This record gives sequence, C-alpha cells and structure tokens, in this order.
Amino acid sequence: MLGPVPRESGRSLFVARTLCYVTAVPEVLHVDMDAFYASVEQRDDPALRGRPVIVGGPSRRGVVCAASYEARPFGVRSAMPMGEAIRRCPEAIVVPVHMGRYKEVSESVFGIFRRYTPLVEGLSLDEAFLDVAASRSLFGEAHVIARAIKDAVKNELGLTASAGVAPCKFVAKIASDLEKPDGLTVVEEGRVREFLAPLPIERMWGVGPKTAPRLRELGFATLGDLAEAPAHTLERLLGAWGTNVRELARGNDPRRVDPDREARSIGAEITHEEDLTDRADIARALLGHAGTVAQRLHHEHLSARCVVVKLKYADFSRASRQTMLPDPVADTGSIYGAAERLLDTFPNSRLGVRLTGVTVRQLVDGPPPPTLFPDVAREKRTKLEEVIATVEGRFGAGLTRAALLEKATRDPRRNS
Repeated sequence: MLGPVPRESGRSLFVARTLCYVTAVPEVLHVDMDAFYASVEQRDDPALRGRPVIVGGPSRRGVVCAASYEARPFGVRSAMPMGEAIRRCPEAIVVPVHMGRYKEVSESVFGIFRRYTPLVEGLSLDEAFLDVAASRSLFGEAHVIARAIKDAVKNELGLTASAGVAPCKFVAKIASDLEKPDGLTVVEEGRVREFLAPLPIERMWGVGPKTAPRLRELGFATLGDLAEAPAHTLERLLGAWGTNVRELARGNDPRRVDPDREARSIGAEITHEEDLTDRADIARALLGHAGTVAQRLHHEHLSARCVVVKLKYADFSRASRQTMLPDPVADTGSIYGAAERLLDTFPNSRLGVRLTGVTVRQLVDGPPPPTLFPDVAREKRTKLEEVIATVEGRFGAGLTRAALLEKATRDPRRNS
C-alpha cells in the first residue's frame, strides 16, 4: 500500500502509509514552514544549529513563541510558559523574537508560492493554502508543484517546509503535519476516507484537550468513528458544529482557497513580570499597546474598523472582547478609547492579569477618510502619530507617552 511519488531529483518521497498512488489528481496544497521562527534564528546564527532553541521573551513569565525540533523531544511547545519550558529543557538557548525579520522571510516564502499560482490563502506568516488546479499545464501535477516549492524554499532561503496535497483544504492541512519536518504527503481523491479513518480524533479541528476526553469516554477514538456517527448524536454532543465535524471526518470540505481572505490583523501584547490587579495598570498597558498598533498602521498606510482586547489571567484562562467602530481609525487615542471602553465589559475577577493585548482588524487601505465636519481632536491625534513616526525614522527611537512612564494611580485617559 506504500507508493513513491515521482520526483525529478531521483530521491523517492512516499505517500501516506495507508495510501497508494492512483490517477486522480488532488488540487489543494497546504504548505507549512517547519518551526519557522526557530529555524530562521538557526539559519541566521550558525552557533544555534543542532541545538535546542526557544524563541520568546527572556522573562520566565513569558511564553514560548516557537521551539526548534531539538527542543521538542523535551516537551517544549509553542504557548508554553517560558519557566516550564526551561525546566523541561535547561540546556535550551532562549533567543528574543525578531518579528521584523520573520515577516521579511515570510514575504520571500509567499513570493515563491505565487510563482506557481495566484490563488494563495495565507493563514499566518508561515503557512498557506494554494489552489494549483489551473497551474498543472504549466508546472505539472500537484505533487510536482509541491516538491518544486519545497526545493525552492530550501535552496533559496535555507529553510524547510512540509506540504500536504489533497482534494480539499481540511485533508491537505492534516497531511502537511504527518511527516514533519521536511515532509510531503499526498492524499489521492478516492482514498480520502481511508486516509482519515484511522487518525485520532485530536486531528479534528476544534477537538482539543477538553473535548477529546469527553468524546473518547463516549467511544469516539478516531476520525472514522466520527464519520460513522449519526448526525443527531454529534449535534447533541457538540451542537450545530457536530454536523460539520461529521462531514469533515468524511473528507467533505467544500471551502475554496480564498486569496482575498480577510485574515490580516495588527496587534501588540505583552506578558507582564508581575500580575496586574489594578484597573488603572491594565488600562495603562492597553494604552501602550494602542500606541504600538497605531504606529504600525501609520507605517503601513492602513486604518482599522475593529478593535479587540485580550486578557490572560493568573490561572491562564483567557477572555477577549471586540467592538466595531463607525469609521476607520489609525491613531492611538481612538484605538485606546475603544480598548478602554471594552475593558469595562470584562467580568470582575479577583485573579491578576498576566497578559494584555490589543489587536485591530477589518483593515482598510489608506488613512481614515475625512468626516463631514472637521474633527479637530482626531486631526491633532493623527498629527501626533506622524511626529512619532518621524522621530523613529530619524533617530531610531520613539517617543513615550507620559502615562507610560509613571506608576498609574489615576485613570490614564487623563494622560493620553
């Protein structure tokens, strides 16, 4: 049942173990860079190669952004508290996040994707879906295109990527994860159900540490079990989502690759050295995030209509709130004003807040449009953003608001 995928370089690459190579042609690729942040750090610093590397803040209260494959056997993974990661792997080298560098490399990666198809749906800096149905006449079958992309990433950027090739997005994404790192798994049409059936239920989107034990207790261990379950049973257990779970487990995913998918957002967050317990301190942190986000909007000539606030509490529980604004905004004051109002909607909690974040979505090109009547206050705030950007560009350092320099003992709205 094991068959090689033809490859120009002469080395065989194998299809998933339950499959054979047949004539049907899958058209969707999911390409996922391997340990992207950590791999970029190892590529750029030869001293890190072959060693366990953790990307994240140096504080033990921070979180792991990425872990190299050398660190993963110790149980280190993304989003793990840094203190726990270091306890598990005391020999690990911790390096700070260099987001600007990762974005630069990501642009090169996506440039390679677009050589083969304009239908690229980015999911993050390091992964994307590609529809290559219309590209076969130019570049060959889907698995050939996947191999060409992987080779270009390795030869031109010094990095590795894993790819899944399948008739639909759900199956392609699962396939890309099976042979990491540097893997290529092809799931042919007609073999999808056979491929999915033996996989554990944790492979299903949305089935996490809380849902999986519950399903297992009821006798659901594999995607095949979910595929064969009566629809009403899964709906009773999972709500309306149960019907989607059953269809996905059967390999039925009608979603198309959407190159115009509105997935982009701009955000800033931080894990604090000490838990924040005072509302004024939390609000002051949101003001700092709003300033960071506003500057990124200014530099990228964008504005936004949606503001999101995220809090993580001392027990690692999370909560978020968002609001849609009547008009696009791009200045610190407007973003902070929305974030500060959202803060009032969070439930009262005696738990301290260990992480705060502000994100803007619904991005639109250009600065906020002019209003019918002049908004003097907004014009002043916009001018301030321009001044801050000019200082950063000329001197390499930004301006800091007075409210962020002092211990917050009053409402930071008075300082903004």
